[in-house]
Amino acid sequence: MGIKVLFLYPNFRGMNMLPPSIGILSAMLKQNGHTVDLFDTTYYEKLDGADSEVDSDRTKTELLMARPYKMPNEITLRTTNVFVDFKKKVESFSPDLIAMSATEDMFLLGIKLLREVVHHKILTIAGGVFPTFAPNLALSYREIDVVCKGEGEDALRLLCERIERGKTFENINNLWIKDKNGFITFNPTRMVDMDKNPLIDMSIFEEARLYRPMGGKVWRMLPVETHRGCPYECAFCNSPSQQVLYKKEEGKSYLRRKSFENMRKELLYYKDVVKATALYFWADTFFSWKKGEFEQFCEIYQDIKLPFWCQTRIETVNYERLERLQEIGCFRMSFGIEHGNDKFRREVVKRLVSNEKMIQNFEIVNEVGIPFSVNNIVGFPYETRELAFNTVQVNRHIDSTDRNCYAFTPFTGTPLREVCNSLGFLKEEDIVHSIYVNGTVLNMPQFPKPEVDGLLKCFNLYVKFPESRWAEIRQAEPDTPEANALYAKLKDEFVATFWKADSNNFEEASAC
Repeated sequence: MGIKVLFLYPNFRGMNMLPPSIGILSAMLKQNGHTVDLFDTTYYEKLDGADSEVDSDRTKTELLMARPYKMPNEITLRTTNVFVDFKKKVESFSPDLIAMSATEDMFLLGIKLLREVVHHKILTIAGGVFPTFAPNLALSYREIDVVCKGEGEDALRLLCERIERGKTFENINNLWIKDKNGFITFNPTRMVDMDKNPLIDMSIFEEARLYRPMGGKVWRMLPVETHRGCPYECAFCNSPSQQVLYKKEEGKSYLRRKSFENMRKELLYYKDVVKATALYFWADTFFSWKKGEFEQFCEIYQDIKLPFWCQTRIETVNYERLERLQEIGCFRMSFGIEHGNDKFRREVVKRLVSNEKMIQNFEIVNEVGIPFSVNNIVGFPYETRELAFNTVQVNRHIDSTDRNCYAFTPFTGTPLREVCNSLGFLKEEDIVHSIYVNGTVLNMPQFPKPEVDGLLKCFNLYVKFPESRWAEIRQAEPDTPEANALYAKLKDEFVATFWKADSNNFEEASAC
């Protein structure tokens, strides 16, 4: 009974966050009698033919994997050809359905993999944020037959049920279906009941996937879902568009919380069955609680007694909340700064918090004593190098344990993607590539790509070294042999001066 479903997770080496959505969908399908397998490209040493820039740029990729620790279960890097292996997997497993979960920057890698098996004529569905906000573009590829627009639990369950019974599936909510003539059937988008979801299937993942380095230690760390959605409207994020989508199609807010009863079941499952040594909460904003809910959560969690990590907005914290979090096991937090200019952050990024408020609240986090990292973004539309150095400057006033700086990525479904399209930096049909190995995808006249990438490369050096060294650091920004040699020298000095035992890697090590 049941059908065979092969999940395809295209992903680059070094991007090792466990995808909980696949675990939820796998558990749901197994509950309904289906057979499930996973092809995950994360552990391939080289994705030959997947992206020529990635293949040729070994330095950046290797840097992502650099670490001063040993994993309890070491990842075995696969040196075989990813496309040959995928074909073998499809031929041996013989799936009735291939379900691809891909972010926008991984989508084209997924398409190239599917192209290798398209002659088998296996029904293929694509899901995730990118197909949700670009369903027509996703379906324009001959390798994709069905798109899931929005949440996939109910849609995938019903699709597999119809396939098993030999029934048509043109009228399943959240699915856009393309027939053999290219005609697309549209169905309305509906939210799922989070409390009906099963516990995540961990058996579908390689054992090494469950381990994650953080704070100078490797944890058996598992993801816990408390909320879906976010109450804020950051222009670089897809959450505002999620809110608009579901408000328009269903008349409801996308932001909601799992019941505390199910939250407790999930926590006990990770602790007692999966034997986690730490947990992380993957809500966009952990403090998205209604009045009294945070206190209820703390009452539940104080009996779990596992260290945990979470992320939230710095303006949502206060001393009492942080002290309570620390009491029940919070050992690390993450916050977004995004940009260091008040006016630019308010008008372009759509974050209303001020530098003064952020610096004040970060001092509270330090007073309580919870280690924390901060995330920054460089390369926004309208941004200049001068504005970007406002972000450097504000970081110099924040005593964070770690800090990251990423290139702005104009993902489809975000308000700033529309800005980039209108300014002519991108076309509607463009699909962004991975920023992790290629740097910024934009090349703006007022802030060209080499300048953005150079600032990203040297961001932590600018933050931690005195301004008297900035002219020297500037010489290390270009991607030339001479500049890279200088960068390596400065990096060694940085590590010797600022490295802390609880820092994760060079890109995040930043505390004196």
